[in-house]
Amino acid sequence: MHRWARAGPQTGPPGSLSRVRPVPHRQPSRGTTVRLPARRRSRVLLAGALVVLVAVASTGTWLLVRDSSEAADRSTATVTTQTVRETVTADGALAARTTSDEAFAVSGTVTRVAVVEGDKVAKGDVLAAVDDEGLVAQRTAAKSSLDAAESQLDEDQDNGASDVQVAADKTAVVSAQATYDDARQAVEDATLRASIAGTVTSVGIERGDTVGSTASPDATGDDAATTATISILATGRYDVVATVAADDVDRLKKGLQVEIAVTGVTETVYGTVSEVGLVAQANDSGAAVFPVTIEVTGRRKDLFAGVSATATIVVKQRDGVLTVPSGALTTEDGTTYATVVDGDEETKVEVEIGEAYGMDTEVLAGLEEGDTVLLPTLRLTDGGDGPQDGELTFPGGDMPQFGTNGGGPGGPTVVEKP
Repeated sequence: MHRWARAGPQTGPPGSLSRVRPVPHRQPSRGTTVRLPARRRSRVLLAGALVVLVAVASTGTWLLVRDSSEAADRSTATVTTQTVRETVTADGALAARTTSDEAFAVSGTVTRVAVVEGDKVAKGDVLAAVDDEGLVAQRTAAKSSLDAAESQLDEDQDNGASDVQVAADKTAVVSAQATYDDARQAVEDATLRASIAGTVTSVGIERGDTVGSTASPDATGDDAATTATISILATGRYDVVATVAADDVDRLKKGLQVEIAVTGVTETVYGTVSEVGLVAQANDSGAAVFPVTIEVTGRRKDLFAGVSATATIVVKQRDGVLTVPSGALTTEDGTTYATVVDGDEETKVEVEIGEAYGMDTEVLAGLEEGDTVLLPTLRLTDGGDGPQDGELTFPGGDMPQFGTNGGGPGGPTVVEKP
């Protein structure tokens, strides 16, 4: 009796079997029983079962892949027209489009602070006030001066005064009117009002503070003048303050359309480029970048200042561009080709191409909309005639050897079709 086994390094044709000398076995003497410990017997049985399972599973898997791949249809794609875009990406953060630092335009002692941080205010709402007693007195005096100047002008005109005198009276009236207007405005300015609607973000004054320019430079404590303000952040309208790489800045201009992805917001936010900076900055890596400001379209209640955002700026958009998947194209000696499929026929045609857009390439000539083109595929074969283009083959025609790396020399070889 002879035993047949697969040889290690094969010297014959692939898949051949070699004759090997049987290995003699020592038989235990009659009447002798060889027993393994119970634990060792269970380990041997378990190991044997695992080997059988792995072999069966691997064989079934290989045969399944082999059979299904042989029956697979050709992979094709259709030449289509589409809208293509060129974009530039800019990373940045949202910022309120309008902020205002409200401060008193007159001097005085603060008698009232009407808001705290976080308050919502409308345009014109009272924020604070200063003592206006002195300002009211100045307004009253200015009004008296204006009345007197007007009376003098009327009297001189009635009495037939000279043109020089009348002209002087008119100048006095104009001057008195300006003084009165300033005094009246000062009384109004004693009450600080919000110039925009929004949220109060900081309050830098409190009751008893002295504001304005009349306090002594050496004053301290309650006598010291303050330049602190009440800050308001406008809500609803935002900008994206971002940066772009130096290589991209020349492609940007005011008015370009932008799609914005905002952290925490599921829908796309839209906007337009409102400003492109001309002075370079250095980013965290030291590379030169340029600032760009993007105006978010409309009022948004779901946005907040400081949230990060990524802007996709559309620098060029073309409609009706004829495209083909780039994988369907091959290049030989500088000429580009595609394989057109018509039923069972395959025709290799020369193609003139334009720009690449992602996974697609623009077609300028050689293909028409609706053409079916062949795509590269991977197939599993029995390897009888050696590997073919685009095929994954198991040499020798047999099931691959078991092993952790696909069987070493007997493992699969992948040949990809460009």
